[in-house]
Amino acid sequence: MTVIRRRKLYEEIAQHLEQRIRDQAVAPGEQLPSERDLMREFGVGRPAVREALFHLQKMGLVELRSGGRARATRPTPKVVVESLAGTARYLLAQPDGVRHFQQARSFFESGLARYAAVHATDEELRDLREALEANRRSLGDTAKFERTDVEFHHILAVIPGNPIFESIHAAIAEWLVEQRHVTLTYPGQNEIAFTYHAQIYEAIAARDPDRAERVIRAHLDQVADLYWRVRGSAE
Repeated sequence: MTVIRRRKLYEEIAQHLEQRIRDQAVAPGEQLPSERDLMREFGVGRPAVREALFHLQKMGLVELRSGGRARATRPTPKVVVESLAGTARYLLAQPDGVRHFQQARSFFESGLARYAAVHATDEELRDLREALEANRRSLGDTAKFERTDVEFHHILAVIPGNPIFESIHAAIAEWLVEQRHVTLTYPGQNEIAFTYHAQIYEAIAARDPDRAERVIRAHLDQVADLYWRVRGSAE
């Protein structure tokens, strides 16, 4: 037997408004009708209208401002990825949750390194070299090293020119922030991380995708292994 789920009122309203935004009946930047007008149009109470607008906000389709009417917006990869933050925190809290995110990061960044080794322009290689140099100069300053560490890996996400990759990188960096703090405050780890970064850059600059992938996997495996050793010794 097929069970047909009846949609809630707010879902019906959200679908109608979403279609208007997609059809450009309400263009990005334009205001939607007021809550009162929407209540009259759909024959519902204020709670259903507000829940529909909150739903559209989570989708990145509307912007809500206190005391003002909702405004249509164009969804961005950043908004889409940020909407997963609650789910990500839940998954991280599950048994093996952190390990799963570590594996996902390794898989994702290995692809970025391979792409950079084949496709990076001379200008992008200069950007990566500058990020590496900034990382080197920050040795001895853990807080600064953390920032330049993230920036070095961020350049790899920028090179493909795909904003979704940049957003995924930013999200993973935020979701694994505890891992980064735990490992980079471990004595000698900054130097080890920088050495790996230098090897990643050299492989990419040499246009060697296999070596680039191999080195970045070794780097991220070393970070993950250290994290679990430190966590295990603290328990």
